[in-house]
Amino acid sequence: MLVIRPSVLVSVLLVVLSACTTVQVTKPPVATPKPVEGPKEMLRPTSFAALPGWDRDDLREAIPAFLSSCEVLIKKPDWKEPCAIARDVEANSEKAVRTFFEAFFSPYQVINADGTDTGLVTGYYEPLLRGARRRGGAYQVPLYRTPEDLLTIDLGSVYPELKHMRLRGRLVGNKVLPYLSRAEMTQSKLLAGKELLWVDDPIEAFFLQVQGSGRVQLADTKETVRVAFADQNGYPYKSIGRYLVDKGEMTLDQASAQNIRAWFAANPARQQELLNANPSYVFFREEKLADPSKGPKGALGVPLTPQRSIAVDPQYIPLGVPVFLATTQPGKDAPLQRLMLAQDTGGAIRSAIRADYFWGFGPGAAENAGKMKQRGMMWVLLPKLAEKPDISRQLTENREGFPR
Repeated sequence: MLVIRPSVLVSVLLVVLSACTTVQVTKPPVATPKPVEGPKEMLRPTSFAALPGWDRDDLREAIPAFLSSCEVLIKKPDWKEPCAIARDVEANSEKAVRTFFEAFFSPYQVINADGTDTGLVTGYYEPLLRGARRRGGAYQVPLYRTPEDLLTIDLGSVYPELKHMRLRGRLVGNKVLPYLSRAEMTQSKLLAGKELLWVDDPIEAFFLQVQGSGRVQLADTKETVRVAFADQNGYPYKSIGRYLVDKGEMTLDQASAQNIRAWFAANPARQQELLNANPSYVFFREEKLADPSKGPKGALGVPLTPQRSIAVDPQYIPLGVPVFLATTQPGKDAPLQRLMLAQDTGGAIRSAIRADYFWGFGPGAAENAGKMKQRGMMWVLLPKLAEKPDISRQLTENREGFPR
């Protein structure tokens, strides 16, 4: 067990703050998350009638995701009552589910620090890669497990105002240095023997790290396993799409996952240059794929629900809460307005009105996630603290239109 003296800890803070400060990165699972309330001036009270598309959303599709959030939220005093009652709501009755949300919650519109009310909405998914447990043939690209020399320090334990921020580095002699960047890892042999699996495509391995988790179909053992986020090397995420735009290789409108893949295939001599533009590197752990219908676990520690889970910035949006999202379909003007659950975080999700929409698993999910770069508005649903109408009797009666 490594014990860090106070003097060494100071060195860690100075070195990593100057070189590789980072926040919690792409979709890290957290065992015991502690949701934080967003700044009150950035949550504007409103009504359900003011939510565009609220009356058209089939809220029955959101109740399973809400119950998953309640596995964590029920430990908080304000959430005990709504989470307990949600278990008895007739999930097949749209009227009952709507009655529940409107009776027990109040909507608050999310406002950015600059007073604006819109932000960026992107998408992510769970990819499928081809791989093997042993290197050979087409399988030459490693996925690494977390190395033993990676130090991770939670800054919130030292400075409460830096909650949700972590520093990462490695101990070399009696000094703590930044951990290896992506480029350094490709040139170094320090991670030899830390390979978790081998896959056949470097750009798909890169996008797996961006998504944070995925599935690997193993050719040698004929099984499909899930690889989940384990840790990260401490460098902030940098978009390779933005890198190509800055280099004049494509326009901002062209910087989709599909076009990046096409550029990568057409420029084999510059492939490593493109990958190294993002110094961030994600390490994985293997999980059994017990139920293929369920998504990977997000930052809240519960499985993600396709098209009902989003990643948010927990500095502004409490993890686990319902969030009504009003945006548009990927690459289109058609409205996409539905109740989501804030169950994940991401390295690129940084601001109040900023969401990453989980599309699920499969080719369709990959297509939508790769194209999604929309503007959107967000409303947080928080438990009512004032007197609520007495609907407890309705929630226990087996009446049409109400919970049993």
